[in-house]
Amino acid sequence: MDGAEQKDTEEPAPSVIDRYYTRWYRADMKGKPCEDHCILQHSNRLCVITLAETHPILQNGRTVKSINYQISNGCSRLNNKVSGKSKRGGQFLTDFAPLCRITCTDETEYTIYSCIRGRLLEVNEGILERPALLLEKPFTEGYIAVILPKFEESKSITENLLTREAFESVVSKRAAAQLPPC
Repeated sequence: MDGAEQKDTEEPAPSVIDRYYTRWYRADMKGKPCEDHCILQHSNRLCVITLAETHPILQNGRTVKSINYQISNGCSRLNNKVSGKSKRGGQFLTDFAPLCRITCTDETEYTIYSCIRGRLLEVNEGILERPALLLEKPFTEGYIAVILPKFEESKSITENLLTREAFESVVSKRAAAQLPPC
């Protein structure tokens, strides 16, 4: 068999995200249709919070106007400082803790939530300077935040999340029900 023939039958190598992370989803966050979040869980327990491909921000050619990590007068996710091996000082988040607010140019505002319990390790300050990263590369450079769940909760955090297959089923049911577009 010749080398060129063999290359045609090989599947492309999986991306870094597909290789090292497990995708989990939270559909219709806080009852808001289509406001879906994606959690990329690494084998070392770190979870990267991103927008799911079906989130309204990534649909219909929207443009991001601003991203605000200031949650309230007394709470800014940008003030989060962690130190040491056990990541002391990181803000502790619950499942429904807001991470940031994203405003699009059509003035619609979306609140992005943590989806899981854990310590906030970092927020992506890169999307403050270049909001387009959120649209262009939502799973890599356009991530929202990185969260570290407690060790004893690391197995149970996915109980309220959907697998990729279950999420695709939810999305196809939405399409079949002919709900208004997200």
